[in-house]
Amino acid sequence: MKRREFLKVTGASLAASTAVAAPAIAQSSPEVKWRYATSWPKALDTLYGGCEYFCKKVADITDNKFQIQPFAAGEIVPGLQVLDAVSNGTVEIGNTALYYYWGKNPAFTFATALPFGLNTRQQISWLLWGGGQDLVNDLLKEHNVYGIPTGSTGAQMGGWFRKEIKTVDDLKGLKMRIGGFAGTILAKLGCVPQQLAGGDIYPALEKGTIDAAEWVGPYDDEKLGFAKVAKYYYYPGWWEGTSQGHNIINIDKWNALPKNYQAAVDSASRDTFTWITGKYDALNAPALKRLIVNGAILKGFPQEVLEACYTTANEIYADLSKTNPHFGKMHASMMAYRNDSLPWTQVAELSFDSFMARMRTKT
Repeated sequence: MKRREFLKVTGASLAASTAVAAPAIAQSSPEVKWRYATSWPKALDTLYGGCEYFCKKVADITDNKFQIQPFAAGEIVPGLQVLDAVSNGTVEIGNTALYYYWGKNPAFTFATALPFGLNTRQQISWLLWGGGQDLVNDLLKEHNVYGIPTGSTGAQMGGWFRKEIKTVDDLKGLKMRIGGFAGTILAKLGCVPQQLAGGDIYPALEKGTIDAAEWVGPYDDEKLGFAKVAKYYYYPGWWEGTSQGHNIINIDKWNALPKNYQAAVDSASRDTFTWITGKYDALNAPALKRLIVNGAILKGFPQEVLEACYTTANEIYADLSKTNPHFGKMHASMMAYRNDSLPWTQVAELSFDSFMARMRTKT
């Protein structure tokens, strides 16, 4: 009798605990659906493809309970209005390059790429380990947005030009599509910068509305067809030693997410960084070969032009650091990080890469 009574009591206790646990689990994994505005056309299967990859990872991690639907530039809002759409709650989340919004505050450029700033590895290291992302989020907080780094394109090219650039004077009057803060630097040297979303660049270059354009690198540039309308392909893209993308999330929507869903977004964002950056490294090299075979003329910017741009950039940074608190803090933080990291980079990475480049020419 005692044994039967014990089993009854135990069974009742297990049933009660199950009845309590099931709703608790259900409450921690609700059905959530978000809309994801991006700055990229669907033709860019690495930038936009990375957004699709991110959405799938979040769904996989949450057993499809958290669904995020991506939208290409123009489907909900234009590519350069993603920050506003997230800020005002038109969408819950977006993917963009934050330097597009330098007109709101020049400090946004630090989130993506400071001209003559950091390379890809240094940028993500500064953001995650050098306090950079905390400074970015202090700025984003003023727009009701929270940011998480996602994919990076790696170092970019200097763009497509209808005519050769031989001296600084060749920049005067040149109408160039160029993203972010770099346009301010070039404007000081006489260039006329234009900020256009990716899908709008080719028509403007074809019609002669602009004389030159930069986008990302060989793989994307080939897809967008720039070589058909401008034959001189310059390097390096000194304004983007990297180009760091961000997922930006409406703060109210972020705070309302269960913690495990926040962790899913964070984990998927970091995984997307590896996916996008690795894919660009794999695809840019063969794309560059194809472009050259098909008539693109590869040119390095003259040293005179690079030095003039570098000097002008640092003059602008010094002025802004005095008048813009966000810019001053970020610039001081990034330069301190760069000064500390460069010796290690030169000893290890640069020496190795330089040796391998020399040996390649001998084999």
